[in-house]
Amino acid sequence: MTRQSATERVDVLIVGAGISGIGGAYHLRQHNPDTSFVILEAEESYGGTWWTHRFPGIRSDSDLHTFGYSFKPWVGPPIATAEEIRSYMGEVIDENDLARHIRYRHKILKADWSHEDSRWVVEAARTDTGETVRISAGFLWMCQGYYRHNQGYTPQWEGMADFKGTIAHPETWPEDLDYAGRNVLVIGSGATAATVVPAMAGTAAHVTMLQRSPTFFRTGRNAIEIAETLRELQVDETWIHEITRRKILFDQAAFTDMCFEKPDAVKNDLLGNVRALLGPDYDVEKHFTPSYRPWRQRIAFVPDADLFKAIADGRASVVTDEIDRFTETGIRLKSGKALDADIIVTATGFNMSMMGDIAFTIDGQPLDFRDTVTYRGTMFTGVPNLAWVFGYFRASWALRSELVAEFVCRLLNHMKATGATSVEPALRPSERDMPRLPWIDPENFNPGYLTRAMDILPKRGTTPEWQHTQDYWREKDAFPAIDLEDEVFVYRWSERSEVAAE
Repeated sequence: MTRQSATERVDVLIVGAGISGIGGAYHLRQHNPDTSFVILEAEESYGGTWWTHRFPGIRSDSDLHTFGYSFKPWVGPPIATAEEIRSYMGEVIDENDLARHIRYRHKILKADWSHEDSRWVVEAARTDTGETVRISAGFLWMCQGYYRHNQGYTPQWEGMADFKGTIAHPETWPEDLDYAGRNVLVIGSGATAATVVPAMAGTAAHVTMLQRSPTFFRTGRNAIEIAETLRELQVDETWIHEITRRKILFDQAAFTDMCFEKPDAVKNDLLGNVRALLGPDYDVEKHFTPSYRPWRQRIAFVPDADLFKAIADGRASVVTDEIDRFTETGIRLKSGKALDADIIVTATGFNMSMMGDIAFTIDGQPLDFRDTVTYRGTMFTGVPNLAWVFGYFRASWALRSELVAEFVCRLLNHMKATGATSVEPALRPSERDMPRLPWIDPENFNPGYLTRAMDILPKRGTTPEWQHTQDYWREKDAFPAIDLEDEVFVYRWSERSEVAAE
């Protein structure tokens, strides 16, 4: 049995209390102080990824000087644990009086836009009481992330039911899993595998990383030299944060450009570091030399080279092969080799989720985002009063979430000043015959989770305005310069007259 409460009205509804949602709430408080808002979060606490993921060693794979917020200095090591990140976010919530705006255990089921009312009506189920909650919002800000937090992607291999040990996915890690003295087999070679393997090595009897193909990794100290130097000079932490952010962003952009302009040189440099760590006799060509150019898939950072140290001292090993089938005692490979294990960890990725799997409708008619074209990867043609946060692949997620936050706040203030009740992007007359392309160019970036989900994502156009460009250095100037009176924005007023801003 469920019961339904009265419909609550707010100006803005933020979906998700992760890094984007908390950042968005901060910006609303700063730039739109008279705007009423709530944050609906399905989990029982804030943090998003850093709350739902509990696997051994969980840590960021972006530095916290850029993954952290621009407005709050990060003073810890650049690669941080989940606990450290949540502590930082908790300080932001406390310092900015955001807790009273957050509703935990509210799982959104559906959202309907009414042209007549110029509002979204959102229905959510309270997972603690079973109550159905209805909220009417003037604007919907989707900060829920891009994957299903409680359902990792696991390929279905033959014989999985035959395995007598434990199979665990990092997204649904068993809290009582004891791996001390056990043989562990980790399937995968991305950032999660590179975290889990060294974290379990040493406690486990042995950890084997089984990969179908290699991944590029970068290594280095878990420290930023310029930040350390500035602290020695007793520079204020606010200055240190800003200077360090700028230095990291500059270096990241230069590295990304190098990956495109001189991929062989970057490849040789990355592999040279691995050879130096593993020694001249290790088969780096087989186990750590990908078939793609650097940054066509995400490059994982390995702080203090802990993955490679675990391999070098024999606590962990790497096998590059394909799975034939699971057996009672482990896995048989297509080469015929058998790998025995007590525990198998499927670090095989995640399932993307378009808009949190919420059932969207417009005036009661189903909304399929595949039929829309994305405006700067943030708004969608034909969808009023909605902004979506999707971060960067080659830079920190929070960098883009803050660009979007500042844009949304400016847009809301513009609508308030002009009396507009709704806005949506529309292709200009000169763009209506523009080709509709897949959301991301697979030649540019093509990890498995993205290629598996391409058919649920919106389309992109041929110009930067109608794409998620993945280019922070372009967008950091482009977003603040967006002309809110450009004809691309179609505003409506209470009389429902459809007028493009002039």
